[in-house]
Amino acid sequence: MSRIASVEPIVLKIPFSDGGAGVGIMPNKWTNLEFVLVKVTTDDGLVGWGEGFAYFCAASVAAAVRDMVAPVVVGQKADDPAAINLALQRRLHLHGRYGITIFAISGLDIALWDLAGKRAGKSVARLIGGRKRESITAYASLMRYGDPALVEKFSAKAAGEGFNDVKLHEIARDTIGAGRKGAGPKVRLTTDINCNWSIAETEAIMPFLKEIDLFWLEEPIFPPEDWDALKALGRFGISISAGENACTAMEFSHLVQAVTYPQPSVTKVGGITEAIAVCDIAARAGKTVMPHSPYFGPGYWATLQLAAARTEVALFEYLYVDLDALIDESLPRPQKGQLAIPDLPGIGCTPDPKAIERYRVG
Repeated sequence: MSRIASVEPIVLKIPFSDGGAGVGIMPNKWTNLEFVLVKVTTDDGLVGWGEGFAYFCAASVAAAVRDMVAPVVVGQKADDPAAINLALQRRLHLHGRYGITIFAISGLDIALWDLAGKRAGKSVARLIGGRKRESITAYASLMRYGDPALVEKFSAKAAGEGFNDVKLHEIARDTIGAGRKGAGPKVRLTTDINCNWSIAETEAIMPFLKEIDLFWLEEPIFPPEDWDALKALGRFGISISAGENACTAMEFSHLVQAVTYPQPSVTKVGGITEAIAVCDIAARAGKTVMPHSPYFGPGYWATLQLAAARTEVALFEYLYVDLDALIDESLPRPQKGQLAIPDLPGIGCTPDPKAIERYRVG
């Protein structure tokens, strides 16, 4: 049985453009996508690739992989990702099971599932329940523009490219309304508030959101884990979604009762192992999963494999930006709103060494 010989975090920074000012969502102006790739090599030379969430926290996540995760798992058998994940959570719980720690564990977990698939000569979807679909409907996840004219322009552009679902990240009535105007009446429109509103502000705008036929309202209030308040907002007749900031299936066991659409992020929640557990929780509760996946590395590929295996997953989030380059140029992209799911060994992602060399930080 092969053992883990090395665990290496690789930090990349790839510029992107989105047509806007790049402000409003992240702490500073957002013009680069950061990646923490997790490269796991076994003693017989097999390589698996994972990704931990890294936007504006890449250095911290990489340090957690290097200083906390790697020392625990190097030398361990590589055949049981779920067991290693649990052992890591137990070993590192003093450092917190959420945030940076679980981002690092997520990256390792994805890499271990990639290894397991490669070892078996099967896609991860076939390992975690079988391939249930060949493609999935994607939605265009727009950036925050804060300008009604730009929101209308890019909503119309995405709809014109065949996306039947468009997500805004707008937090003002005029820009949300501009999104509906641009996308048109037939497109399902959502908006992610990123926890910017108070409960009173949310309640006040609900009639307007109902009027424009909003499909779902995402993380309207702070704190995002105020499950009782989120559940109470359901009385307005608009679906509530949340979960991109929730870590481990334990949090989702509470969240699932509060929202219509739980939204695990595979690079944040604890990797594929915890995402599977979240799907199990959603299935028992009769809920539809809308994964958070605004990234273009192994997390993107891992989310596709989860979607192929789990029918609870309904839509794939596609971040509507133009990257200078892709880590793996074979990355499947939506065509008229449909995204083909690869059936390659592991998660299917093979990072290009030239891309790593060009965009590597440090």
